[in-house]
Amino acid sequence: MKEFARLDRLPPYVFATVNEIKMDARRAGKDIIDLGMGNPDIGTPPHIVEKLVEAAQKPHNHRYSASMGIPKLRLAIANWYKRRFDVDIDPDTETVVTIGVKEGMSHLVLVTIRPGDVVFTPNPTYPIHPYSAIISGGDVRGIPLAPGTDFFENLLNATRQTWPRPKILIISFPHNPTTEVVDPAFFEKIVAFAKEHNIMVIHDFAYADLVFDGYTAPSFMQVDGARDVGVEFFSLSKSYSMPGWRVGFCVGNRDVIAALRRIKSYLDYGIFQPIQIASIIALNGPQDCVEEIRSTYKARRDALVNGLSRIGWDIPSPKGTMFVWGKIPDKYIHMGSVEFAKFLIREADVAVSPGLGFGEYGDEYVRFALIENNMRINQAVRGIRKVL
Repeated sequence: MKEFARLDRLPPYVFATVNEIKMDARRAGKDIIDLGMGNPDIGTPPHIVEKLVEAAQKPHNHRYSASMGIPKLRLAIANWYKRRFDVDIDPDTETVVTIGVKEGMSHLVLVTIRPGDVVFTPNPTYPIHPYSAIISGGDVRGIPLAPGTDFFENLLNATRQTWPRPKILIISFPHNPTTEVVDPAFFEKIVAFAKEHNIMVIHDFAYADLVFDGYTAPSFMQVDGARDVGVEFFSLSKSYSMPGWRVGFCVGNRDVIAALRRIKSYLDYGIFQPIQIASIIALNGPQDCVEEIRSTYKARRDALVNGLSRIGWDIPSPKGTMFVWGKIPDKYIHMGSVEFAKFLIREADVAVSPGLGFGEYGDEYVRFALIENNMRINQAVRGIRKVL
């Protein structure tokens, strides 16, 4: 009973150690400013909540729903892509609604690879990207992604050195945790690379709308040939501040979409229908709420980056995501990210995520999540100033 094969290959959860120290400090009465977990604090826009309440009051919406997503939501997804990126998506064959991106990606990888198949992901990266492959019995190769390095060149080098050849490449831009961004030309190279090496591409586009300073995040689907080689996931969690609602979707290659639909038909009955109905309102309704959410994160980013710069910790200002990725100051870099994160909790009353939790190439960094208001962020800067 103690041997669970799928868990044997999962390492200890790095973030758990830091979270335990944070909770101990809070139980001791300390006011810890939590910039660790990327759990949005901004409330869901009222018009979306109102639609949920209205739909939930109708008994016929309490029944089992469709695992692929109700037709009107899939149509809303297709229309959203057309408006946003001028991309034509067939709602019947090229779209599937998922219970957030984590569920959809995990089940897509599960249905795609066999034990021993190789999956490429950036390193560092969001944990579900590599661990979806590990849980499915695959082997993961981490491609270094860091400021000043050429990720695509690293990708080519890894391909030359890997056998068997990789089956899947999982990428995500704007990128969590590094906040790296790309242009359409990058995706053009990815498509050509995938076709040459017969690799399926999964692009996680969760931070499509959280972009700043005039930068616009391109969709992978905008590139000619993208749907020949892969799919793209999007989540309503960040753009519409709906993290707990668990609504995402996947679009692109119809064979891949069909595979995900089929495995989901065995595993779930879809999202609670009132949530799907409210999600239609989110996608089709007024988008000024998205701009307000983006502006809030930009103000928080500026408060944190400028505040840290004033106390001598210079960190590049990210063009995307709801995070700031900071290299540990030289004086403390020998500690590594886990011990430095513990140090900030004990001495500065600030919680951050250790970079090691996103991969070994992240161990010289910590990630700040912009999930506190500006006043609390300024308080965090003052706490950090005491120890720096």
